[in-house]
Amino acid sequence: MENKKKLGMEILFLVAVFAATMYGVFHGENINEIIEIIKRVQKIYLLPAVICVLLFVWGESIIIRYMMGTLNIRVRKWTCFLFSSVGFFFSCITPSASGGQPAQILYMRRENIPIPISTLVLMIVTITYKAVLVIAGIAILIFGQGFIHDYLDGIVPVFYLGIFLNVVCVSFMLIMVYNTTFAGNILNSGLSFLEKTRVVRYKERRHKRLEAGIKKYGETAVYFKSHYHVVIHVLLITFAQRFALFLSTYFVYKSFGLEGFSALTIVILQAVISISVDMLPLPGGMGITEKLFLTIFAPVFGTTLLLPGMVLCRGLSYYTQLFMCAVLTVLAHFTIGRKGSVVEENQKEKL
Repeated sequence: MENKKKLGMEILFLVAVFAATMYGVFHGENINEIIEIIKRVQKIYLLPAVICVLLFVWGESIIIRYMMGTLNIRVRKWTCFLFSSVGFFFSCITPSASGGQPAQILYMRRENIPIPISTLVLMIVTITYKAVLVIAGIAILIFGQGFIHDYLDGIVPVFYLGIFLNVVCVSFMLIMVYNTTFAGNILNSGLSFLEKTRVVRYKERRHKRLEAGIKKYGETAVYFKSHYHVVIHVLLITFAQRFALFLSTYFVYKSFGLEGFSALTIVILQAVISISVDMLPLPGGMGITEKLFLTIFAPVFGTTLLLPGMVLCRGLSYYTQLFMCAVLTVLAHFTIGRKGSVVEENQKEKL
């Protein structure tokens, strides 16, 4: 009952943010004109843009299957694709993408994949997913000062904040992985402080969950040390996965018949938006993503095509992904765990 209530509140929050975003973006604009412009785009370029979105979702399924294989659990490709879709759907509708991994763990459990294993796999997915943004952000800071000056003058503080938050997040997760004692002391002290100041009430269940979480990080550390080459492979796949989604913006740009900006420039600009909004507590970065796009892509799309360009780019990278993953999540609900579990099949093969 509590989980259903929480999900209901998150959906209401999503609807409210969506409504506010639509009002902020389209208030005072000629919607019919925007629709007419979009109708005239070269549709041939939208196909590779959609493929980029599919590759983004598919990329995580490749990682999940690859890592499960290193742990001697064989999972069907299609099942992994459903796991990936479930994660992206719940990430899209929850603040800070907080609902994705719990939902994936639940569906993996229905396939009899042990929770410690699914948690370990998804923990590494999260660390590498964030690490890609950190590496990209730091690379832009070091090598792209001219780029920042040319394109990011209006959003530099938000960009720097995004890098800082991602660095803090990845650093904290790595500390949790490699020094669980130190991290555990910090977390236990923080929880005790919150209880003493009556910000939260003491609950034994909360302390047990914290200890279990710290233990999971310890298990991740063991995997990191014994499978470092696997983690490097996952990081490389994640780079391709992330930048495939960024590349969809370039194909939208080409669909308007525009020239003058390279694919690399547009991909980096899209990466800047992701770095800036990834850690903000908004479902799918709604509102702030649209605002940043309209700011930094103004010289790329021009005044007339800027808003139609944003509608297409955002429609493909977020709303198309959301709809597709919603459909696949429904499919996952009715198919995953219904035809025998992964573990059972693996055991049969060994007999």
